[in-house]
Amino acid sequence: MQTRRDVFQAIADPTRRQIINLIASQPKNLNTIADSFNVTRPAISQHIKILMECGLVDVKRRGRENFCEARLTELQEVYDWVEQYRQAWAQSFDKMDELLIEMKADAKKHAKKKKDKGKKKKKDKK
Repeated sequence: MQTRRDVFQAIADPTRRQIINLIASQPKNLNTIADSFNVTRPAISQHIKILMECGLVDVKRRGRENFCEARLTELQEVYDWVEQYRQAWAQSFDKMDELLIEMKADAKKHAKKKKDKGKKKKKDKK
């Protein structure tokens, strides 16, 4: 029993990601897509087939040619998954920023105390 491929399988391959980028703004025919890569036409057809199975590409016949059209709304699942980690990283970076600000303030206080001690020693020697 073959299970339906998911969007994550589609974007796992760099060639498929490039195909999506290529057709994201405008549908392109299969020959144009194949000419953009240094792989065989059957290899590109296999990538297109996987993208279709994942719901990221529709292939529509126009005259004698097949055109691939991106269905980018299907990437929402990937966005949602990545977003949870982006938020966690953002919180970590915010905490790191706060820590660095505290450390900088502490370093300034320490430097000022050291400077004040130096001035006091000079006065005591006079």
